[in-house]
Amino acid sequence: MTPLDWTIIVAYLAGMIALSMYLGRGQASEDDYFVGGRSLKWWAVGLSVMATQTSAISFISVPAFVALREGGGLTWLQYELAVPLAMIAAMVLLSFFRKLELISIYAYLERRFGPSVRTLLSAVFLLSRGLAVGVMTYATGIVLSVFLGLPLWVTILVIGGVTVVYDFLGGMTAVVYSDVIQMGVLVLGVGVCVWYAADLAGGVGALFAAFPAERATAFDPSTGLGDGGAVPFWGFLIGGFFLYVSYYATDQSQAQRALSTASESATRTSLILNGVARFPLTMLYIALGVAAFAAYQADPVLRESIPAERLDYLVPQFVLLHLPPGLRAVLFAALISAAMSSLDSALNSLSAATMQDFLEDRLPASANRFTWSRITTVIWGAIVVGFAFVVGGIDATVIESINRIGSTFYGPILAAFAVGLLTRRATTRGVWLGIVAGVGVNVFLWLQVPSVHWMWWNLIGLVVAVVGTLVGSLGDRPKDAATLDATTLSWAGLVAREKPWRWAYLGLIAYFFIILAIVLVL
Repeated sequence: MTPLDWTIIVAYLAGMIALSMYLGRGQASEDDYFVGGRSLKWWAVGLSVMATQTSAISFISVPAFVALREGGGLTWLQYELAVPLAMIAAMVLLSFFRKLELISIYAYLERRFGPSVRTLLSAVFLLSRGLAVGVMTYATGIVLSVFLGLPLWVTILVIGGVTVVYDFLGGMTAVVYSDVIQMGVLVLGVGVCVWYAADLAGGVGALFAAFPAERATAFDPSTGLGDGGAVPFWGFLIGGFFLYVSYYATDQSQAQRALSTASESATRTSLILNGVARFPLTMLYIALGVAAFAAYQADPVLRESIPAERLDYLVPQFVLLHLPPGLRAVLFAALISAAMSSLDSALNSLSAATMQDFLEDRLPASANRFTWSRITTVIWGAIVVGFAFVVGGIDATVIESINRIGSTFYGPILAAFAVGLLTRRATTRGVWLGIVAGVGVNVFLWLQVPSVHWMWWNLIGLVVAVVGTLVGSLGDRPKDAATLDATTLSWAGLVAREKPWRWAYLGLIAYFFIILAIVLVL
C-alpha cells in the first residue's frame, strides 16, 4: 500500500463522518433518529437495503463461493430465485406495519399477544443480528488486517469506530444516504475487478473458457436435502422464500428502513426496487467469481497466496497483486464501505429495538429519549465489536456463516407474525412454545444433522413453530374480539386494499419465471 492508497482510504472514511454530521442537523426525536422522520425517499431506502445485503460478505464471499468453494459455482444463483415472490408477501406485511406507524416491528406482537412475546422476539433479534454482524465484522477485519498490514484489532476498531460515529451523528438518515454512496463504490469496485481479471486471463472469452463445466451448472434438482455439501435447488427455492419474507418483513434491521419512507406507497416501491434489481446485482457478483477463477488459474502467485481454509482471500488478494496504486485503494475502500453498510443499519436497528422494546417504559419521564437512542447505538457498537473479537469461522465462506445464523431464527420469527396475523386461535402461551420449539429444532439440525442444508431450516423452523403454537394454544382463551380485529388481517379487507397493486404483483411473479428460466438454462 502506497501513501496515495492510504490518503484515499482516510479521505473516504472522513467523508462518511462529514456527511453524517451534515445529515444529522436538526434531529431531535426518536422518530428523526430511527426512521428519518418518516420522510426518506423510496429509491434511497431501496438502495440502502440492497447495499446492506450486498455487503462485504457478498463482495468477498460470493466470488469465493463461485470460484473455489466445493459444491459451489453458479449454484449460488438459486439463492435469488425466491426473492421476487417473497417481495409480494413482504409488501403486504410491511404495509400493515406501516399503517400502524411502528418504529420497532415487535411492538405489533405486544398488541397481539402481550409484552412477553414482544420481549422474546426482540431479544431473539438482538442476539441473532448482533452475533451475525459480529461474524461479518470479524471476517472483514481479518481480511483487511492481512492486506493492509495492520493488526486485526486495529481493522476491527476502524470499521466499528467509524460506523458508530456516523451512525451516532446522523441516525437512520445517515445510514440510508451513506449506504447509497457505498452501493455506488461497491458496484464500481466489482466492475473494476472483472475488467482487470479479464485482462489477466486474456480477454472476456478466456474467462468463460477457463471456468470448469462442473461449476457452470446452476440447476441441480437431485441434490435432495443438501447432503455432502451440495446446494439444494428445492431448499433454495422453498426455504429461500420463507427466509426472504422473514428477512424483509420481520427483521428489524430491514423493516425499519422500509418504515422510514413518506408513505405506504413509497414503502412498497422500495421493495419492488429490491425485488427487481437484486438479481442483476447478484449476476455481477457471479461474474466477478468467474473472472476471479480465471485469474486464479492464470496466476500461480495468486493461487499460492490463498490458504485452503481462507477462500475469502481470493478477491482481496487479487486486488493487492494486480491493481495499480490509487485504484487499489478504491477497491479496499469498497470493501470497508461494504462492511460499514451492514454494520450501520444493524447498529441503528439494534438501538431502536433496545429503546422501544426494553428501555422506553423504564426510563424516567424526564429522560431525553433522543440522547438515550444515541447512547444505545454506542453501546451496541461496543457489543458488536466485542463479538467480532471472540467469534471465528463457522463455515468455509463468510456468507454461509451469516446465513446459518439467520436461518436458525428466521422461520420461527416469521411464524410468530404469521399466526398473529392470520389466525385468531394463537395465544401467548402457544407462541412461546412454538418459537422455542422452532429454534430448538434448528439448533439440533445444525449440531447433529449436518446432512440437512441450512436453507431448509427456514421452512422447518417455520412449520415446527406454527404447529407448536397451535398445539400450545389449545385450551387457552384468545384475546377479546375487538383486539383481534385490530391486529389480524381480514381477508376481505386485505384483498380490497391490495387491488391497486395487482399489476406490480403480477410483474414480480412474471419476473420470478424469467429468473427461473435463466437458472435452468445455465
